[in-house]
Amino acid sequence: MDTKELLKKVRRIEIKTKGLSSHIVSGEYHSAFKGQGMSFAEVRNYQYGDDIRNIDWNVTARTGEPFTKTFEEERELTVMLLVDLSGSAFFGSRQQFKQELMTELAAVLAFSAINNQDKVGLILFSDKMEQYIPAKKGKKHILRIIRELVDYEPTGKGSELGSVLEYLNNVIRKRCIAFVLSDFMMKGYESAFKVVARKHDLIGARIWDPLEASLPNVGLVRAVDSETGQFHWLDTSRKSIREEYAQTFEDNGEFFRQSFRKAGASTISLRTDQDYLSELIQFFKRRSRR
Repeated sequence: MDTKELLKKVRRIEIKTKGLSSHIVSGEYHSAFKGQGMSFAEVRNYQYGDDIRNIDWNVTARTGEPFTKTFEEERELTVMLLVDLSGSAFFGSRQQFKQELMTELAAVLAFSAINNQDKVGLILFSDKMEQYIPAKKGKKHILRIIRELVDYEPTGKGSELGSVLEYLNNVIRKRCIAFVLSDFMMKGYESAFKVVARKHDLIGARIWDPLEASLPNVGLVRAVDSETGQFHWLDTSRKSIREEYAQTFEDNGEFFRQSFRKAGASTISLRTDQDYLSELIQFFKRRSRR
């Protein structure tokens, strides 16, 4: 992609996702993700109903009047976006590729984070670590993240999540909010989940296309595995083939949900042919009630 085309695409994504995060998502985001704790703000005169455990006895002794300490939430958080760039992410049968939806979703989350003065970082992965951008604040930083999501060309085709989660655990020392954006068409990551979820707030966003859930009856078709490059002939007129195809999709989805649930982590599932914003807002609302 040449520079002019890249900048136009980044600008289009910025305009769309920044508007969504500013006017709709940010309030829900703030409620859904709490700060790291409480920090001292100031002292004021004691009022009826205040917790006596917060009385500042030194100030009370000096003034002869009861004073109490007040605290405020330590708001700043670190948000890490882990985005799958494996071959299967570059598939879409309707409105857009899965990777394009992941890019929009990552941008919405990033703008929501900086609107709340949080830091945002990025990890791109396939069957290996592709790129790591440390968490920072600011619009320029977010635009860099969007550029990488739009223009980065992965060197791997497969998808391997376990080692990426281990990398996250090693490189991010303090607790962070980690969004994993993937189609989760892989297994073998559940043990790494348990380790990471004990330290970080882990959230899985499963991005999927309706054609992956249901194979149409169109006769004999030649299909290619986007991650291995192998070709296969499928007789879609056979009911058993279509049922096996649908069952594989369901098995992957169930493995995804159960792995996150057992690790105490959250999940959201988004289709490429549907508006993701309402689902995202509902997810934030559920989080805020926890």
